[in-house]
Amino acid sequence: MAAVEFWLDKVSGWVWGPWLLVLLFGTHIFLTIRLGFIQRFTPRAIRMSLERRHEGEGDISHFGALMTALAATIGTGNIVGVATAVAMGGPGAVLWMWLTGVFGIATKYGEAVLSVHYRIVTPEGKMAGGPMYVLERGMNMKWLGVIFAALTSVAAFGIGNMVQANSISELTRETFHVSTTITGLVLAVCTALVILGGIQSIARVCEILVPFMAIGYVLGCTVLLVMHAGQVPETFRLILSTAFTGQAAVGGFAGAGIMMAMRWGVARGLFSNESGLGSAPIVAAAAQTSHPVRQALVSSTGTFWDTVVVCAMTGLVVVNSGEWHNGLNGASLTKAAFSDVPVIGPIVLTGGLLTFVFSTILGWCYYGEKAIEYLLGVKAIVPYRILWVIAVFVGSVTSLKAVWSFADIANGLMAIPNLISLIVLSPVIVALTREHLWDGEKVEKP
Repeated sequence: MAAVEFWLDKVSGWVWGPWLLVLLFGTHIFLTIRLGFIQRFTPRAIRMSLERRHEGEGDISHFGALMTALAATIGTGNIVGVATAVAMGGPGAVLWMWLTGVFGIATKYGEAVLSVHYRIVTPEGKMAGGPMYVLERGMNMKWLGVIFAALTSVAAFGIGNMVQANSISELTRETFHVSTTITGLVLAVCTALVILGGIQSIARVCEILVPFMAIGYVLGCTVLLVMHAGQVPETFRLILSTAFTGQAAVGGFAGAGIMMAMRWGVARGLFSNESGLGSAPIVAAAAQTSHPVRQALVSSTGTFWDTVVVCAMTGLVVVNSGEWHNGLNGASLTKAAFSDVPVIGPIVLTGGLLTFVFSTILGWCYYGEKAIEYLLGVKAIVPYRILWVIAVFVGSVTSLKAVWSFADIANGLMAIPNLISLIVLSPVIVALTREHLWDGEKVEKP
């Protein structure tokens, strides 16, 4: 088993190596230029995302689709992943992570445009879409759509299920001395109660949970920064200066050059916001919308909230704490940074992780079940949900490193067919954008 874990870890490192990061970030820049800096419409998109009106065919509202996508996107990467970026790349990694989020808005927009444009209505009257349908209907490459769906259904159990469940159970065991078995049972039951009701049930819960958890976490981080307000100017100076010069060794920190800052900032930013991986457009296709561009604008705000806001706040807290000087990494650095302020810090960290992780489990269940529906039909959805609930419990009580590495590999490989479709079908994205957004600024009218 040790040999299997070793080789899976090696493959995972290769998949998530520089070539994929260049491809993803390169697509972000390509679409940003191709779409005339679509990010300038973000304020308008945020206003649209708060609307709950029914304006077209679909299963859930604009807002419900966005909250479900954010539920899946905002997870441990926003807290632990950011700390890892700072530990390995220095404070400058925070700026590169932020820039990845800014440019990633264009890719998230493009994914959603294609997903809604090529979605179908199933025989059961439900919406179904995502990169697998884009590859099949837009590029006549069903075989590639099958590969994407297979990778998604597998990756979901790792990144969206067992990894998240294990994070919750370990946190509650360390913080509250609660048995992982009890945590696993409670988490499995809560998950079952939500997901067995389908996308409408998942969206209803996410509409309540996601705004609460995101606003609560950002406010908590703001309090921590206010309590250390004296160091905030130096924190910004460090982040901005070391992003382009690297960070020399200091304290227990080994030092990192500009390439390390860029590599870890971009890598963790991409992992956190998932722009280009092809997961979020699956739920965008379920939205009630009169035009693909309208839902795409709403979906693009997910990357803004996830990376430009939530990841940035975590990065500021971690750098501001100064704990990265001490040679800590990952969860240890996060815990130390947030514990720097007694009582408030641990509450913000624990509350953030608990809600972020549970919401991720809900959102990724929908991604996985739509992928398995594409492969095996609607009859496979209920068995998949049951298996999902079982996996939540197993992940809570067992550390399965091999499963996590395999899921990371599948998650990274998902991006390849999705990015192919984005680049090849970019003229379609541009044409739909011109039709509904550029010509007469018609986006406000349903």
